[in-house]
Amino acid sequence: MHAHELRDRHGRLLGTITIHGDRQELRDRTGTLLGTYESGADQTRDRTGRLIGSGNLLTTLLPP
Repeated sequence: MHAHELRDRHGRLLGTITIHGDRQELRDRTGTLLGTYESGADQTRDRTGRLIGSGNLLTTLLPP
């Protein structure tokens, strides 16, 4: 497992992407799951499993 913190230009934590093999999970700053990316299928899904699109679109799930 490997994690990457996503921060804004002021250094505030926006979320974390955790890598588990060919699967990546995006969680917000409170730890709530926002979505997943499966590299084998090349698909991004939101927390309910709804398809967002092809490719890694996890950062588009972060709130503004």
